[in-house]
Amino acid sequence: MGADREGGAARLPVRAVAYAACGVVLLVGCASMPDSGDLRDVESTPRQDTQVRVFAMPPSEDAQAGEIVQGFLEALTSDDPHYDTARKYLTPPAARTWRPEQSTTVLANGPSTEADRQSGGRDDAADVTYTLTGARVATVDGQQAYAPAAGLYSKSLHLTRDAKSGQWRIDALPQGVVMGKSDFQRNYTSVNKYYFASNTSIGASGQPVAVADPVFVRKRVDPMTQMVRSLLSGPTNWLGPVVRSSFPTGTALRKGVTSLTPDDQNKLTVPLNGKASQVGATKCTEMATQLLYTLQNLTPTVDAVELQGANGETMCDLTERRAESVAWHGSGNRPEYLYFLDNKHQLVRIAGTSTSTSAVSVPGALGESGKQLQSVAVSHDERTAAGVSVDGRSLYVASMASGRPLGGAFVTSHGATDADRLTTPTWDARGDLWVADRDPRDSRLILLEHGEGPPVVVRTTGLPGRIKDVRVAADGARMALVVEKDGKQSLLIGRIERDDKSGEGPAVVELRSAAPELEQVTAMSWAGDSRLVVVGREQGGVQQMRYVQVDGSTPEAPAPDALTGVKKIAASEDEQVPLVAYSEDGIVRLPTGAQWQKVVKDGSAPVYPG
Repeated sequence: MGADREGGAARLPVRAVAYAACGVVLLVGCASMPDSGDLRDVESTPRQDTQVRVFAMPPSEDAQAGEIVQGFLEALTSDDPHYDTARKYLTPPAARTWRPEQSTTVLANGPSTEADRQSGGRDDAADVTYTLTGARVATVDGQQAYAPAAGLYSKSLHLTRDAKSGQWRIDALPQGVVMGKSDFQRNYTSVNKYYFASNTSIGASGQPVAVADPVFVRKRVDPMTQMVRSLLSGPTNWLGPVVRSSFPTGTALRKGVTSLTPDDQNKLTVPLNGKASQVGATKCTEMATQLLYTLQNLTPTVDAVELQGANGETMCDLTERRAESVAWHGSGNRPEYLYFLDNKHQLVRIAGTSTSTSAVSVPGALGESGKQLQSVAVSHDERTAAGVSVDGRSLYVASMASGRPLGGAFVTSHGATDADRLTTPTWDARGDLWVADRDPRDSRLILLEHGEGPPVVVRTTGLPGRIKDVRVAADGARMALVVEKDGKQSLLIGRIERDDKSGEGPAVVELRSAAPELEQVTAMSWAGDSRLVVVGREQGGVQQMRYVQVDGSTPEAPAPDALTGVKKIAASEDEQVPLVAYSEDGIVRLPTGAQWQKVVKDGSAPVYPG
């Protein structure tokens, strides 16, 4: 439960006082302690700088029931690590049984409060019930996983007046907390923790593939220690079936460790309990890699980690440079080239980090044979290309080595029009190729393992419509799908389960919305380990480009600069690589800190490897 800082809720006046020198803001539900000047009621507390810590005041003597409710809601949005101040608004039994960490409900605005008519206005009432209401936006569960939500929120707080002291306190309340969207954005931040794709490795050395698992943590309540504990506790329920952790089950911080801080060399030492004491060197290095990737997503200042055993002995340590050789990490792999189709519908490329606009033909059959294409995809190692013929009917795969002939089509669609035929193909890091056939009579998602062999039809459990576009994450554990139903298009994220336990082959399951506000999705691309860039529009709106997280939340990064008439978008998991689009101005790119720049006027279908 909580109170929004930026309006919308019916509320009692709240007073706030800031101690700027100490970086502290006090949220006061029914009392304030000004350091100078006259008292002044305000309706809301403005959003504070992220470095300013916010603390609540306990209930004042003889506070009325409404003031207790308001003070409690304010206390929930403070930076009190264990909600100790919020518990002071509860009766002792309620304080012992309340579990604020169980969930967070996010409302469009702070919860509105209304006392029941029977007892709310009586001075001699011994108890009163307040109803909290609001429009739900999202929930964060006990694993800190975010999920969009909708509908009315309505919960009750019951207050009682102590017979001896006459003080009001809350004696019955729902588990978890609730707050408005702006308070949630001020209090919480999204961070990726990392695991490894199950039964997946790449390269001659068999590197495991890192998979991002986004969670929300409180920004100013020791987020580093929160993230380490969250990583050790295991993946979220949604991702869990397709990833593994190198930490043995039951691994936790050593007893007595309450906070973790990097040293002056930017190395974080993590003391573990005895559950991890028997791991070998390889497993320990993987554990350290998971930690380092997770912590660097939180703060780039950590560039080394050390794991200690139960007796304080060093188990292993790891630097940023060494981690790159331990596990394959999508955002750590910068593409060498940008690929697209020239005005003859043939595959060409330019250096990915260059400002040059001079494109050259790609070596290999798809670049040298003169084959006209509609769309293309290049493998992550940039050794193999896949292309869909200009009429959308046929999928070809070819080596990017000169002199190799172009073989026959691997997949053929019999759709009546281009829009009913093959989508743009897409590769994951282990070399599997995916494409969808949009033929209404035979709509299917198709997998070519290692980019060759017989096509495998992939089950799409719970698919609410027809696939219009598909992009697999580099890790091969998640897939983004644009699905059309009744003229509307939605962006969904599914989990890829490859284990053939049922005998029915691979499947994409537990689809969830990544952009619930959009009703039309024109183009999309992965733009980070857990982020996508999407072109679309809301109901009654205009086309826009935005970033979205795989869990449906909105990242803190600003949206890309506006661009008209976007038809295709290309991004890389490496967020430092320029965004590229195919628009009415041709192919354009957006370097970091710059405006959109023209690459070529006559070109289409831009892609980075993947």
